[in-house]
Amino acid sequence: MSDEEINPYELLEVKVESTDQEIRTAYRQRSLKVHPDRNPNNSEAARKFHELNQAYELLLDPLRRLALDAKLRLKQARTERYKNYDLKRKTMVDELEERERALKKTKADQQKEETARFQETEKIKDQGRRLREEKSKELEKKEQEANKATKREQETDAPTLQSTDTTLRVKYLLTEHPNLTTASSLASLFAPFGPTDVETIVVSLKSPKKSPHKPPKYGTALVPFKRIGDAFAAVCATGRPERGLRGIEVGWIGGTEPEILGWLRKKGHLGPSGSGLSNEPQVQWSEDKTLPPQTQTRASGSNEFSSFPSSLPDFRKPSDTPKVGEIDYESLTLMRLRQAERARLEREILGQEANEN
Repeated sequence: MSDEEINPYELLEVKVESTDQEIRTAYRQRSLKVHPDRNPNNSEAARKFHELNQAYELLLDPLRRLALDAKLRLKQARTERYKNYDLKRKTMVDELEERERALKKTKADQQKEETARFQETEKIKDQGRRLREEKSKELEKKEQEANKATKREQETDAPTLQSTDTTLRVKYLLTEHPNLTTASSLASLFAPFGPTDVETIVVSLKSPKKSPHKPPKYGTALVPFKRIGDAFAAVCATGRPERGLRGIEVGWIGGTEPEILGWLRKKGHLGPSGSGLSNEPQVQWSEDKTLPPQTQTRASGSNEFSSFPSSLPDFRKPSDTPKVGEIDYESLTLMRLRQAERARLEREILGQEANEN
């Protein structure tokens, strides 16, 4: 128990003016009576003995005893003062205490209301947060479905044929092919596969950086075909002696095949990537569709490569027939475009050679 509920003087049965020796004597006498060893059957003996020790230690501590004495005197003075109060003053004190209790109760009720209001606000916020999350998930799901639908539409639509999709990169040893040093010789080499744009063929015969005085060891060229089917057939025949490409590496200029070929492979018109073989029957278009020039079947006298479909949808936008007054201007523009493309291809092949060296 606390010091306010237990009077140590009363517990030790001593007076307020008792000396320390009197307190010790009283403690010994009282401890013998309430000691737990002498009262094994008394469940309160331990508690009483503990209280006795607390009172004994308090009274032997001068500072704590002074505080206790002051407290007892104050309590006694207040008791005597209350005795002298008349009925009116006592009623006034009771009213003040009642008002104080009411004020405390009002504050406690206000605090409870604020707590309840805060909890209700948090609950509403949580509900709003859950609704936002559900709405966000719903919108995300709709967006994913829309993306899937768009992707399916894109998969069904053929990709655009890029200007470099028909350009191949060719690399060979000059010791095995000493005659492949000009654009015309390369055009003749790939003539069995289809027509090439001889004017934009780029040939690079560069000596190694470490030995610039030695003759070139490798030849590198960029060969643009006029039809992507012919370019695909040449890539499939890389290194094959029966196609005249022994020791010649033929690949796409960007290192990866054009998107149109991947689209055709997904549609089942081509074999697996890199195989060059088709496991599906060739595409048959209805008779009312006219095949574009870049995908028409070759004449019976030319070499046919079954690895590429004999027909493809036309990916090029039809161009209007030029007017008579615009022929010179269009020819000049086409020539400038070819020159720019040739310069770009030369920079690419020089960059690739520099990286390899």
